[in-house]
Amino acid sequence: MHGMLLLAIVCAAPLTAAEPANPLGGRWVVDLSTDPAKPYRKTMELQLAPDGSVAGSFYDSVIESGRWKTDRGRTCVSFRTSDGVGPYHSSACLRGAVVEGQTWAEHRKFLFNWNATRE
Repeated sequence: MHGMLLLAIVCAAPLTAAEPANPLGGRWVVDLSTDPAKPYRKTMELQLAPDGSVAGSFYDSVIESGRWKTDRGRTCVSFRTSDGVGPYHSSACLRGAVVEGQTWAEHRKFLFNWNATRE
C-alpha cells in the first residue's frame, strides 16, 4: 500500500524541466573564405547571459560588448571586437543549424558576410 501511495505522489508531482540552453550559445566555426578553393575558418564562442548580454570571442578577439535577443521568430546577436586599430561590429542570426552573420569594420572600409556551423 505504501508503495502505491509513493508512486501516486511521484506521478502527481509536477515535472520541472531544466532551462533549455540557448541554441545560439557555444562554440562555432566561422567560414571567412573569400575563395572556396582556399578555406579560411576561425572560431566564435558565444556566452549568452539571461540579462541579454554577450561575452566570448570572435576571430581570436575578445567580445568587448554585445547583446542578444530572441524576437520575431529568430535569435540574433550583435557585438563589438577590436583589432587594436579600430572596432569591428558583428551581427548574426541563427537560421536552422547555421549562423548567418556580417562584420563591419569602418576603419578598414569593408563589410563581410559570413556563415558559421557548430564546432
